[in-house]
Amino acid sequence: MKKTGLFFGSFNPIHIGHLIIAGYMAGFTDLDEVWLVVSPHNPLKNRKGLANMYDRLEMARLATASADHIKVSDIEFNLPQPSYTVDTLAYLHEKYPDREFSLIMGADNLSSFKKWKNYEVLLKNYAIFVYPRPGVDLSEWEGHPSVTLTETPQMELSSTFVRKALLNKKSIQFLVPDNVIAFMDSKNMYR
Repeated sequence: MKKTGLFFGSFNPIHIGHLIIAGYMAGFTDLDEVWLVVSPHNPLKNRKGLANMYDRLEMARLATASADHIKVSDIEFNLPQPSYTVDTLAYLHEKYPDREFSLIMGADNLSSFKKWKNYEVLLKNYAIFVYPRPGVDLSEWEGHPSVTLTETPQMELSSTFVRKALLNKKSIQFLVPDNVIAFMDSKNMYR
């Protein structure tokens, strides 16, 4: 069984923080590969300012083109909206019976995990790899058999920061891969 970690996100846009997390999970845990699952719309986030899902998918593909153990998935594009992780995992389990799926999430998501649809099912059936976030207390999850707290390098970088920088005509070089910047420029995105 191939161990596949699922890193869900809007990737609006993808940036080096996302790539560091995916790279760490693919290289420093027992996962064989990581799939970046581009979410059309996160039920807990506002749609305003969300770029076209196919553009976000293409940016993720451009950013990971040279990565052997990181793939990009549009699996949620064909599922009912908004997409819930538990439903996506049920679908993936059926479609790829030869894979063992795990979740990858930030400490901030784990701290609100009990608000997720059927979170108990996720905890019972899937391993969860958690990357740290500044100022998030995870003491209630320490020692949980399904939760692995990792030492992924932390970075104070968000897609919101990148979008604001673009809006204010600031350079995002080194924050976003060059080919993704070129794609955004060609479509005049986030301006």
